[in-house]
Amino acid sequence: MSKVAFIFPGQGVQKAGMGKDFYDQYKTAAKVFDQATELLGIDMKKLCFEENDRLDQTEYTQAALVTVCMAMERVAEEEGLVADVTAGLSLGEYCAIVTAGGMKLKDAIRITRKRGLLMQNAIPDGQGAMAAVLGLSGEIVEKTVASMEGVSVANYNCPGQIVITGWNDAVEKAAERLKAAGAKRILPLKVSGPFHSPLLKEAGKELGEELKSVELSELQIPYVTNVTAEYVSEIDQTKALLAKQVAASVRWQQSIEKMLSQGVDTFIEIGPGRTLTGFMRKISREVRTYNISTVEDLKKVVNELCKIH
Repeated sequence: MSKVAFIFPGQGVQKAGMGKDFYDQYKTAAKVFDQATELLGIDMKKLCFEENDRLDQTEYTQAALVTVCMAMERVAEEEGLVADVTAGLSLGEYCAIVTAGGMKLKDAIRITRKRGLLMQNAIPDGQGAMAAVLGLSGEIVEKTVASMEGVSVANYNCPGQIVITGWNDAVEKAAERLKAAGAKRILPLKVSGPFHSPLLKEAGKELGEELKSVELSELQIPYVTNVTAEYVSEIDQTKALLAKQVAASVRWQQSIEKMLSQGVDTFIEIGPGRTLTGFMRKISREVRTYNISTVEDLKKVVNELCKIH
């Protein structure tokens, strides 16, 4: 029997127009956008569908992406797609938990708005940075930055792509050392802060306080957490993991490897772009990987998987 994982992208994949075809064609999707607009007092259609400056600001990006990904996911379920396990990269973990039945959508939208504000305001603008290191293993990157102050590993995305995070000057110095260690390229990321860095520990604690007001439910299926790359089946771990996740490394490659070891052979990325699909190709070419970012994609995936099953 085939095992299916729904996987959700994180911040950075947002783009104007995302989710519009779902909104236009499915009442289920429209309901998600309308609910987000009402909850936050932000015109979610305007934010997601029209060119604007706010979409790339963390305080808006996070709730916008959760809205879009969950609008798509709800339609995917309506069309008959079913997951055995879920996972999401950083912010995407909230979509994974909602899909797994552990959190109400309205709470995920509300709390990711708070998360975005906390993360954006944690470090003065322009003082923190992140950079993707291409062509080195996680072990080499870890060893290179271990003795350096103010820089650490943020993401283990896939073989040959590790992200570092920290203060601007520390990231620049680390980039020089990593080039000397054999990195093919170092790409600065367009982000407003040093996310998934110990510098955000205080923001994580504040998020933990905010999470106290969120009512969680028993999980219907497990999800894989970024913090440990392990399956979570008991919802009582979730709040502590989400609070920790803000300042902890995202173990995405390890999360995928964990699902592979549990027999998952079909991965469906739900959300704008194809970032996770790209990572999957470098982690394993032995599995089926699909991407749903448009209604057309959804129809293809439904047709394809119906043939297989």
